[in-house]
Amino acid sequence: MSGRRSRSRQSSAVSRITDDQINDLVSKLQQLLPEIRDRCSDKVSAARVLQETCNYIRSLHREVDDLSERLSELLATTDTAQAAIIRNLLMQ
Repeated sequence: MSGRRSRSRQSSAVSRITDDQINDLVSKLQQLLPEIRDRCSDKVSAARVLQETCNYIRSLHREVDDLSERLSELLATTDTAQAAIIRNLLMQ
């Protein structure tokens, strides 16, 4: 059993992330989020950044779904040759 504990400690030691690394990742996320990036406030909690990240990803998913639906409707009204060309372009 001590062998199992030893391996567990080794794997967890290798995968540990430091507070500085977490802060750096949160800062990078903050720069990617338009909702937070465009504000004047420099100090935003990590929890707020993570919540905004989740909200932004959900928003992007909705936008992709909407665009996908609109594209499907467009392809349905386009003649077969043009639709095939558009599909081929999208697959590249």
